[in-house]
Amino acid sequence: MIRSRFLVAIGLALVVGALVLPSIGAPAAPTSMTRAADLRVTLNNLLTEHTALAASATLGALTGNTAQFRAAAAQLDANSDDIIRAVGSVYGPDAQRAFDPLWKKHIGFVVDYTTGLATNNKAKQDKAVQDLLAYTQEFGAFLNSATKSLPTDAVAGLVREHILTLKAVIDAQKAGVPGREFAALRRAYGHMPMIAEPLADAIAKQFPDKFPGSATGAAVDLRTSLNTLLSEHVYLAARATGAALRGNMTAFRAAATALDANSNDLIRAVGSVYGPDAQRAFDPLWKKHIGFVVDYTTGLATNNKAKQDKAVQDLLAYTQEFGAFLNSATKSLPTDAVAGLVREHILTLKAVIDAQKAGNQPAVYTNLRKAMGHMQMVADPLAEAIVKQFPDRFR
Repeated sequence: MIRSRFLVAIGLALVVGALVLPSIGAPAAPTSMTRAADLRVTLNNLLTEHTALAASATLGALTGNTAQFRAAAAQLDANSDDIIRAVGSVYGPDAQRAFDPLWKKHIGFVVDYTTGLATNNKAKQDKAVQDLLAYTQEFGAFLNSATKSLPTDAVAGLVREHILTLKAVIDAQKAGVPGREFAALRRAYGHMPMIAEPLADAIAKQFPDKFPGSATGAAVDLRTSLNTLLSEHVYLAARATGAALRGNMTAFRAAATALDANSNDLIRAVGSVYGPDAQRAFDPLWKKHIGFVVDYTTGLATNNKAKQDKAVQDLLAYTQEFGAFLNSATKSLPTDAVAGLVREHILTLKAVIDAQKAGNQPAVYTNLRKAMGHMQMVADPLAEAIVKQFPDRFR
């Protein structure tokens, strides 16, 4: 999976680079599509996904849903393997072998903490927290040794925040307060780019021939932000539909509220580039497809085939409307190309929802990783089109 994401990103960079050739003596046009940027986005997406899958696994454990726990844990392990291979692709097989147990160690401590909560074993909870906080220094020391630049204490502080924000999610799950859980989940998810950025920057500077370009700057920030928001959109949508199909309306409302907050962040991002009129136009357009997803989920929940079919037709027609909007805004993204990417978003999310209805947890989480991973294919070309459209704002 990680290799395919790199290849797609590199391919897009080559295409864009071939289209825009700076004249001799002119400053190079800004771009979000460099190897250094690819590294940052890859790490960003894997680390945010790590948090999402961990939260799903702990929820399954704390609610006694063993099938969900096992399925989410299996995909969390697959995500871990992708992260470990990413480290190995930079630092070699010896570092990969050393990093494997180190990375998975903190997941084991999270399992210990969750088990302590589930069994009301305060001593086990306290021991797990102590182990996790001590782990932050061990992890910081590893990255300091590998990168030769990242300070141990700075890394430890970032990992500590990861642990504390994830702990807040788990505590809310145990308390049975979905509103608090999803607010904490957004904070935990949003923290992970704070780890990916300095790590990618350190690696790119350590190996400039392998990762040319910059891992930081306005153009890469835009690309990373769109990736983060769009993958989060998929995860929150899946959590909302899963709760609705289980009849858990409290969890559904909390997930839907978080999804709406994510939507508002995306809408404001569009407004920050194209202005208030575009923001006002994009608001109902973006939320329209979420309404159609709700229609489809309602049709499944009520076994109303006509409602399901109508929702799918509405969603597929919507892809052209969305493509036309981005074509008009960016002046470069082809309507049909955007429509194709949005169609794939709809179909991959539909596969998640269908698996939820069927009660097939392994299929839910396998398809969820595919659906979240696909959003990079939307975020990357959109970010690059915006950067090329407004080069002075993204130098």
